[in-house]
Amino acid sequence: MKNRFENWKPPRFDKNGMTKWHWKCQHHEKLKIGKHVDVGAFTYINAKHKVELQDNVQVGSHCSLYTVSTIDNKKGKILIKRNSKIGTHSVVMPGVTIGENSIIGAFSFVNRDIPPNSLAYGVPIKVIRKLTNKDKKL
Repeated sequence: MKNRFENWKPPRFDKNGMTKWHWKCQHHEKLKIGKHVDVGAFTYINAKHKVELQDNVQVGSHCSLYTVSTIDNKKGKILIKRNSKIGTHSVVMPGVTIGENSIIGAFSFVNRDIPPNSLAYGVPIKVIRKLTNKDKKL
C-alpha cells in the first residue's frame, strides 16, 4: 500500500493566500508547518499572530483558525501539537494550544487549551476523556 505522504511537500500560496488544495491562509509568512500536515479544503487560517501546526497534524475541511478576534479583541498564537486531529467545521480561537495526540470532534468551538492525549468536542469545547493507546492508533 502506498503511503499517502510519500510525495508530501509543504503548501505553496498564491498572491491571495490560497493553496492548490483550496484552503487559505492570511499572513502565511507567520504559518509554521511541520512534516506530513494535512489541511482540508475550504479551511481558513488567520496567522497574523502566528500559527504552528506540528508534524502529522490533520485539520479537517471547512475549519477556521483565528489568531485575532475583532469581536472580543483577543489575539494570540495558535499551537497545534504533533499528531493532533481537528474535525471538520471546527473553530479554533486566538491563544489556544491543542496538546499532542489530541482529537477535536467535528463542529467544535475551541476557546481554551486542550491537554495532550485528550478527546474533546462541543460548543464550547469540553474534554470528554483521555485517549487510550488503542485510540491513538486510529
